[in-house]
Amino acid sequence: MVLTLEPIRWLIGAGGEVLVVIMLVAMALFAMSLERLFYWRFTHRRARRVLIEAWIRRRDHSSWSALTLREVWTSELIARLRLPVPWLKLLIAICPLLGLLGTVTGMIQVFDSLALTESSQARAMADGVAQATLPTLCGMAVAVVGLLFVTRLEQIIRREDQRLHDRMARAVEDSHA
Repeated sequence: MVLTLEPIRWLIGAGGEVLVVIMLVAMALFAMSLERLFYWRFTHRRARRVLIEAWIRRRDHSSWSALTLREVWTSELIARLRLPVPWLKLLIAICPLLGLLGTVTGMIQVFDSLALTESSQARAMADGVAQATLPTLCGMAVAVVGLLFVTRLEQIIRREDQRLHDRMARAVEDSHA
């Protein structure tokens, strides 16, 4: 299988070098998103099971120190799940700004080329404006998809926090029954 760079060259030609930066940010964003998905599916569930088993093995479940320890354990587990969320939000915030940067630099190029040719061809200007707005479109598209993922991840984290507390309380009740 031969990898051709022609689509990337076309993309750079169509929207400028800023699209490459947006593409790199998108790749980082989606790689981190996939990492969280795999962490959630495999590592976190195993860690949750180990935590609940460790809680059940404890003799004391009702004292202040036991309840504080349970809260610390659950907070640490949830914090590991929440770890990359600020980075994901940062990458999402950068995408539209990069798109705007690409549009502004593209518009500068359009006006500069129009000034150099000393012509006011509407067709050339329309093509340049269309080409200049492509980075904004790409930046916004990446940001929207990333925002959907982060919103879903935060919803999962809130639900998991509540479920973890419930499971630990229920596990003690079930072990005493």
